Amino acid sequence: MVDKIQAQVEQSKSHISVLLHESIDALAINPDGVYVDGTFGRGGHSGEILKQLSANGKLIAFDQDPTAIAHASSLTQFADDPRFEIIHSNFANLAACIEARGLIGKIDGVLLDLGVSSPQLDDAERGFSFLRDGPLDMRMNPEQGQSAAEWLAKTDEDEINRVLKEYGEEKWARAIARAIVKDRVEKPFLRTNDLASLIERIIKKKEPGKHPATRSFQAIRIAVNDELGVITQALEAALAVLAPKGRLSVISFHSLEDRIVKRFINKESKAKPVPRGLPVTDDELSKDIKLKAIGKAQKPSKEEIELNPRSRSSVLRVAERLA
Repeated sequence: MVDKIQAQVEQSKSHISVLLHESIDALAINPDGVYVDGTFGRGGHSGEILKQLSANGKLIAFDQDPTAIAHASSLTQFADDPRFEIIHSNFANLAACIEARGLIGKIDGVLLDLGVSSPQLDDAERGFSFLRDGPLDMRMNPEQGQSAAEWLAKTDEDEINRVLKEYGEEKWARAIARAIVKDRVEKPFLRTNDLASLIERIIKKKEPGKHPATRSFQAIRIAVNDELGVITQALEAALAVLAPKGRLSVISFHSLEDRIVKRFINKESKAKPVPRGLPVTDDELSKDIKLKAIGKAQKPSKEEIELNPRSRSSVLRVAERLA
C-alpha cells in the first residue's frame, strides 16, 4: 500500500490548480491570519496561501484522499512548515476539527475546491475514468464507504435511473439502469471498461467530442461519495468557523454544485421571512444576514482553458462573513 501511494504521489506532480490566483486573491489574505484549504489535493492552492502568510499566519488543510496526505508529507514545502497543518478528513467535518483547535469564529478565510483532482482521474486504479480500464471504485477515500462496483451491485433500477438522470442529466438513464440490473445477474460490473462498454452499447446517438459514458460516470461518482450532501455540510461549517469579514471562496465544476453554492450564499445574504404585519425593526432583520456576496461568479480565462481543458466548467463564487 505504501509503494502504491508513493507511485501515485509521483504521478500527482503534474496537477494544475484551477482558478488559482482568482480564488486566492478573493480571500484578501491577512499575512497574520488563519486560513483553511478544504481540499488540499496536490497543494497548489495551499502553496499560494502560504506564500502570502507571515511567520504568525497559519494554514489548516483538509483532504480525505490518503494519496493527498502522503503528497503533503513528502514535500518539505509543507512537511517542514510550522505554519501548516493537514487533517485527513472530509471537509464536511471542518467545523468539528476547527472547534477542537479552539478556532471557531477566528478563521479569516475558507477555500473549497469541489473538483476531482487530475491525478485521481488519471490513475486507472482509482476507477474514476472511462478512458482507462481499472477497478470500478470511484471513492475519494478508498479506505471508506462502498465502491462504485458495490453500489451498482446492490442498487435497484429506479435508484440507478434517478442518479443518472439527476446527477448526470443523462437522457438514456432508464435504458442504462435497466441494462445494468439485467446484465449484473450474469456478470457483476467490476471494471471501468465493463460499465463504459455497456453504456456505449445502449446510447445510440453519440454527442460530438464527448464519450457516451461521461455523464453516467460523473453521476455514479457523485452518488458514491455523496458529493452534493457533503457540499452543503461544508458550506454550513465554513459559515460557522469564519471570523467577521472572513472570506469564503468556492470553486465548483458542475451545475448542480454551483447551484448549491449560489443558493447557500443567497439564502445567508437575506433576512429570514417574517409574517406580514409583524412589528420587526431593520436591526432585528439584519441579525439574520450572515453573508454578503463579493463580486460576480468568475470563470477561467481562455488562456487557462487552453492550458488546462478540465478547467472549462469551473466557476468561482466568493462571499464575506458579516459581524
